[in-house]
Amino acid sequence: MPTHLTAEHQRLLEDKNRAANWKRWGPYLSERQWGTVREDYSEKGEAWRSFPHEHARSRAYRWGEDGLLGITDRQCRVCFALALWNHRDPILKERLFGLSGPEGNHGEDVKELYYYLDSTPTHSYLKALYKYPQAEFPYAQLVEENRRRGLRDAEFDLTDTGVFDDGRYFDVFVEYAKAGPEDIAIRVTIHNRGSEAASLDVLPTVWFRNVWSWQKGSVKPCLSLDGEVLEIDHRGLESDLVEDLGLYKLHAAAASDGTAPQWLFTENETNHEKLFGSPNASKFTKDAFHRHVIEKEAGAVNPAQTGTKAAAHYSMVIPAGGSVTMDLRLCGEKLATEWGQQNESEFCCPHSAAISELFANRVHEADAFYANIVEANPSHAQIQRQAHAGLLWTKQFYQYVVQDWLEGDAAYPPPPEARWDGRNRNWRHLFARDILSMPDKWEYPWFAAWDTAFHMLPFAETDPDFAKEQMLLFLREWYMHPNGQIPAYEWKFSDVNPPVHAWACWRIYKITAPHGERDREFLERCFQKLLLNFTWWVNRKDSEGRNLFAGGFLGLDNIGIFDRSTALPHGQRLEQADGTAWMSFYALTMLNMALELAQRPDGSVNTAYEDMASKFFEHFVQIADAMNTLGGQGLWDQQDGFYYDQILDDGNPPLPLRTRSLVGLLPLIAVELLDEQRIAALPGFKKRMDWFLAHRSDLAVHVSYCRRGGAHGHRLLALPSRERLKRLLAYLLDEREFLSPFGIRSLSRYHEANPFELHVQGEHKTVRYVPGESDSHMFGGNSNWRGPVWFPITYLLIEALERYHHFYGDELTVELPTGSGKHVTLLEASREIARRMTRLFEPDENGHRPCHGGDSRYASDPAWRDLILFHEFFHADTGRGCGASHQTGWTALVARLIRKR
Repeated sequence: MPTHLTAEHQRLLEDKNRAANWKRWGPYLSERQWGTVREDYSEKGEAWRSFPHEHARSRAYRWGEDGLLGITDRQCRVCFALALWNHRDPILKERLFGLSGPEGNHGEDVKELYYYLDSTPTHSYLKALYKYPQAEFPYAQLVEENRRRGLRDAEFDLTDTGVFDDGRYFDVFVEYAKAGPEDIAIRVTIHNRGSEAASLDVLPTVWFRNVWSWQKGSVKPCLSLDGEVLEIDHRGLESDLVEDLGLYKLHAAAASDGTAPQWLFTENETNHEKLFGSPNASKFTKDAFHRHVIEKEAGAVNPAQTGTKAAAHYSMVIPAGGSVTMDLRLCGEKLATEWGQQNESEFCCPHSAAISELFANRVHEADAFYANIVEANPSHAQIQRQAHAGLLWTKQFYQYVVQDWLEGDAAYPPPPEARWDGRNRNWRHLFARDILSMPDKWEYPWFAAWDTAFHMLPFAETDPDFAKEQMLLFLREWYMHPNGQIPAYEWKFSDVNPPVHAWACWRIYKITAPHGERDREFLERCFQKLLLNFTWWVNRKDSEGRNLFAGGFLGLDNIGIFDRSTALPHGQRLEQADGTAWMSFYALTMLNMALELAQRPDGSVNTAYEDMASKFFEHFVQIADAMNTLGGQGLWDQQDGFYYDQILDDGNPPLPLRTRSLVGLLPLIAVELLDEQRIAALPGFKKRMDWFLAHRSDLAVHVSYCRRGGAHGHRLLALPSRERLKRLLAYLLDEREFLSPFGIRSLSRYHEANPFELHVQGEHKTVRYVPGESDSHMFGGNSNWRGPVWFPITYLLIEALERYHHFYGDELTVELPTGSGKHVTLLEASREIARRMTRLFEPDENGHRPCHGGDSRYASDPAWRDLILFHEFFHADTGRGCGASHQTGWTALVARLIRKR
């Protein structure tokens, strides 16, 4: 915490100390629940087909909810979101639309325009924008045109259909401001950007997550009207699935143009008759508002004005260039603050001026909170602020109890027996019911463990406690497998992601407090569980005990010439340069943790951690030795000056896979500095290290192995020797190879003219440089590591260059770019890469940001030019955003890179 506590810092402190529940409500509502593994009860595990978008408006979800720029409580008991109708669409817009994995020419893809504009960590203030066309939403055109296109074609997006031409759309701004932890003001402001008046129906909607349909005898909560106030009654509903939330109230005031809302009611229950031809449990079903508003169906909504889903229906005409505002207030019973209250005996939404004052105060407090986090430069501050906003908006309620999911629910027939031999069957212990940081709440509305590690670095700046809690959560016994594996993601928990969890824990430990004030208990809790995970890696991914590791695709999807998660035929084996580098990196991080914990704050030595430091020191040495020398030269190719994966086939020489990719650059990240003073204070560790220095001096030929030097009294531990480091950096900083105008390419540009080819498994395989979307169906085709720029690995490389510089200082310089004749220090090189990465989001002299791919609206239109999208990855030659359009998760690392430039 800073010395001067802002109002938002004070709220964070109150929430941490459980003095006030500021984080109970937040943007925890998913943007896509359909098409997820959790909702899939099919025999063959076809999640996209089992629960398609067409079912979403009529079918109740089992494990979560979704909505348009909404909020929910931390157990997703009560949800609030918008629904819209432009009087032309065939369906009510209650959720974002996108293509499923099989429909998109590059996999699943959201086909909407929406932006996260602001958020504080307690969500005391939230702001987002949705752009809604006034023409009929082109659902069919988007599906059909993308189906027609192939892998080598561009994706067909909403802007390509022309629905935003001539400004014929609505800008729908949604803001939330907390007057108190349970007292929330909601403001919806809608601008008509067109040249003609346009009709619009707006339905702010409240509903309960359906938990009653899955358990026999469950009691339903109830929504009902008390005068003009909606009562949200969740009292006395404690069960295995949810805890009691109590009674809340919602008041919807008349809109700024005088339009009064009409309340609609139905049940959040499946329309079985429509979807499956079987009787409905209730006459009133989840899709009632669609049927009432669009199909004009008499009797679709409940005339008794009670149910489990309700909406305040505003039907209005917004003048050309004009706007309309709607204000609502959500509050827990007897928890209303004094803010704006005109009549103590009557709950209501305060008058517009009082609400405007509350929003102004929360915006001012948000500005004060971020003042010491973002840069003074307005352009940089805007990027950082929206990056943090996107990261905070993509927190989501995530529930998945694997044992219950496999068994099915008592109120329904049991799922197919094949499930017991299918997906996630070995993860029956996993019990998730938490607020988690998602990569992207539409494209990836499920946690990915290695993504989370990167998310938490910028989170450590805004909400240190949340960052720590997230890292510890995946190490708890209800997530981590008893064998020590950390779950990857719901499509296949047993997949292997890069082991970055330890690094993230260590960096969070250092970022969140200055030396002498750091959270040693957090570090120790992480270390103890990470020991289990490290051991799992050693036992499962180094099957022959050679200290050369496999691991499969390791998060880099299609970077290999074949799917590295698939076993090779005829007993052949793959030894991976990145798998081995990751384990070196892991061992060094664990060494640093152990050294930190070995020296107590009072200066005494904890010998248990001193012993562990020796263990990880020696393990790193053994891995480094194998990677550089086993079989002659390990995974290093002396002729090319690069590390390559190798195929081993008994009786034959190793076959190097000569693709120049991030796989061969990852050994650069295995670098740490040992402080001489700390070593001297740990006599047991020093004695063991000195023994190694005396008896294994041969390692120093290929490894930077406890080399003394530098300006700060350190020893250097690194996988590559100085000579090999320089050869790798020549590739890294070569614009004809890896150095892009926008960062570091995932595959060298060399392979554009020189593709790598191999005959394997009876097939001819080729790897060529593809700077944008993938031209392969490997891993679904929705990501591409054969050229584009990605934030996570580049960030690790930048940090590594900083550490090398800390040791070598000005003594070691490199050409930047390679062949230019201009020499810079490694620190200057790291800053140049950071500068190129941040340039993705910076407007040029004409207002164009490379990430927007040349769309002129983002440069010239006032309603577009301050909006930024944080994509999953970026075209290496143009900077255009690719993949998931809202993966602010690891792309939010740009907020930290801006300070490194």
